[in-house]
Amino acid sequence: MAVREIVAGMPWWVKWIALPVVALVVFGGLIASVVGFVIGLLFKVLILVALVGGLVYAVRKFTSSSSRGGW
Repeated sequence: MAVREIVAGMPWWVKWIALPVVALVVFGGLIASVVGFVIGLLFKVLILVALVGGLVYAVRKFTSSSSRGGW
């Protein structure tokens, strides 16, 4: 008997409510850790982009002022 045949004989609420809830209970910790990892990674990428952008801005500002005879 295939899984599709077993699920086909069940009521709609088992297919669309009970099975997803059971899957979330079983894999909830894994899903939460993956989502947390992805959000943390995106935050670190955002921080990296901000720092690199600030560094580029500072270097351009410094080099433009020094080329006009600043230091």
